[in-house]
Amino acid sequence: MVTTRSASKAASSAPNLWAHAPSRLTLLWFAVSLPLVIWDSGYVLLRPLTMEGGSLHWPLYTPYKLYGEVDHVYGWKAFRARNGFTSAQGSLNVVETAMYLVYMWIYFGRGANVAGRATRVLSGRPAAVAVLMAFSAAVMTLSKTVLYWLQEYFSGFDNIGHNSLQDLILLWIIPNGLWLVFPTYMVYVMGGEIIEGLSTASSGASIKSD
Repeated sequence: MVTTRSASKAASSAPNLWAHAPSRLTLLWFAVSLPLVIWDSGYVLLRPLTMEGGSLHWPLYTPYKLYGEVDHVYGWKAFRARNGFTSAQGSLNVVETAMYLVYMWIYFGRGANVAGRATRVLSGRPAAVAVLMAFSAAVMTLSKTVLYWLQEYFSGFDNIGHNSLQDLILLWIIPNGLWLVFPTYMVYVMGGEIIEGLSTASSGASIKSD
């Protein structure tokens, strides 16, 4: 995510106008992660119809047969035990995704093309609302993912401990680790933008470009 200071080049004609522009990496992450989370939420919230033998399982949710064997939170073990954590985190996924989509709607709807920049630039109140929305959603995503990992640790790896080390790394640690890395990146960068904007507003100084 490009910081406010860099993005403010687009607002040079209005020195007190706060500006924001996402990096290509951020947009790529949204393009990859949002469809996956929508797919995942559908599986979780429509169980058991989306599970093996259910009317919605084939062909859209067939990969979850394997994943439910890797992570029992997604499999029959948790469902038959009426473990509410799976559906609870799936419900939060819906909220987070809606917030990210609001960010994208503001960005593509209100962002302006600026010469010399690969991405659009938001400025003023729309920029502030969009950054606050995405920052809040990223904090939720990161916190939920950390909780997901911690509940495995404190339960003695009850749902994933049966896997071989190779399967655990390839099918659980790496995929779930992405939802630690990228939300952390977004929290750090967008949090920095918010702090910079608040600091500038409190000092009464305009935001200068590098």
